[in-house]
Amino acid sequence: MLIDCKSISNEIDANTKDTLSKTSVKAKLVSFAVAPDSGTISYLKSQKKKASSLGIEYEMIIATDVDELKALLKRCSKDSSVHGIFVSHPLPDKESELEIVQLVNPNKDIEGRNPNNLGMLIYGHEQFSPCTAQAVIEILERSTSIMGKKATIIGRSPTVGMPVSLMLLKRERSATVTVCHTKTRNLQAITKDSDIVVVAVGRAGFLKPEMVKEGAIVIDVGINVVEGKIVGDVDNKVQEKAWITPVPGGVGSVTTSVLMNRVALNAARSDKI
Repeated sequence: MLIDCKSISNEIDANTKDTLSKTSVKAKLVSFAVAPDSGTISYLKSQKKKASSLGIEYEMIIATDVDELKALLKRCSKDSSVHGIFVSHPLPDKESELEIVQLVNPNKDIEGRNPNNLGMLIYGHEQFSPCTAQAVIEILERSTSIMGKKATIIGRSPTVGMPVSLMLLKRERSATVTVCHTKTRNLQAITKDSDIVVVAVGRAGFLKPEMVKEGAIVIDVGINVVEGKIVGDVDNKVQEKAWITPVPGGVGSVTTSVLMNRVALNAARSDKI
């Protein structure tokens, strides 16, 4: 059983168009990359296509190295005509990733990677939560009642696993959350007892049918390439007993819609200043 993520994405896009129709400011998104591979270029082109369909101005900048990226980010963060900044990851120099995300103006950080925005999640403020984590929440809130449910998150990254756990713990959702990782013991016993399972481990087909109970909601955040095809972290057979998000066309499509919606909202806010 597949969750209809396309409808969720369309709903968010409709809100984006409505927001843009009420502002006189031309919304603009700037996306950066350093030494991008073909997959990154393909994704940035899909961003451009989505932005164009929504009426958002889009600029893609390929920096020659990390130092140039830093300079460009500082300039772009101060540019009042820019309403959203996106930086493709991973970067060639992984040691500089924290420094890079700190250079992005928190109010233009549509990815939600800046430590300021991550820290705000502790206090329940989600205006700039990590965009993939927000996509997970958007899907769950439209697919089930979260209140009181047992939710297991497999993966503890700062952009998916950890923020999703905080967002599910928020009083308005009040899920009972378990975060699992490579050192977790008896993982199957934990996932089998869960109403909601969020998988973000980067391993194709990791979650097997025997790890999920009947009727559970499974959110597949994984993106893997196997024999030239994009697949998720969830075995396809899981959909025979649980509701799952498709890959591709699932969390990723909703994430892109969330990104564009934030650009539109930022443009609307700037219109009122």
